[in-house]
Amino acid sequence: MATRKIGIQGLRSAAAAGLGMAAGALVAMAAQKQAMDTLHERLDQLERHARTQQQRSNLARQQRQHWELLSKAIDDPELAEVLDIFERPVTPERRRQYLFANALYTNLLCYYRIGNMGRDEFFKHVRGIFQNPIVREYWYATQQQRASLTGTEEAELGRLVDDLLLQLDEADTDEWWVVGEPPTDP
Repeated sequence: MATRKIGIQGLRSAAAAGLGMAAGALVAMAAQKQAMDTLHERLDQLERHARTQQQRSNLARQQRQHWELLSKAIDDPELAEVLDIFERPVTPERRRQYLFANALYTNLLCYYRIGNMGRDEFFKHVRGIFQNPIVREYWYATQQQRASLTGTEEAELGRLVDDLLLQLDEADTDEWWVVGEPPTDP
């Protein structure tokens, strides 16, 4: 009888030890799964960051190429004729000025797109450069080109500029820097 009790207790102890080991293994597997999930989430985050950095790098490279092309056209009236897409005929001097206005605006657009400035800062810079009548003239002369950009971020920013110019034209103050409410970043 005593042997039986010892045997049953031994089996109980072995079963309890087995259950303890199984529970420990389950806890370890759960911790390992959580660690793996955390690692996968971090890896996904790093991949998204790398894609964003690549897009920003591509935008900066494209902006540099845009500037190089505009510079050539600004310096060479014959090349500038290729970029004469304005609503009405302009003199070679005005064309050069329009091309430079395009470079100014495109630079702001690029800064916004790569995250160097928010929408409110973009608005404030635009409000400043559009105080120049030649820049405004350029904007109105290229209205048809922007009309084809529907549904894009650039079209949305173009509408922001259009609204600002309307507000500036209707403002009854010389303090242009207070006209319009800078938008909040989405």
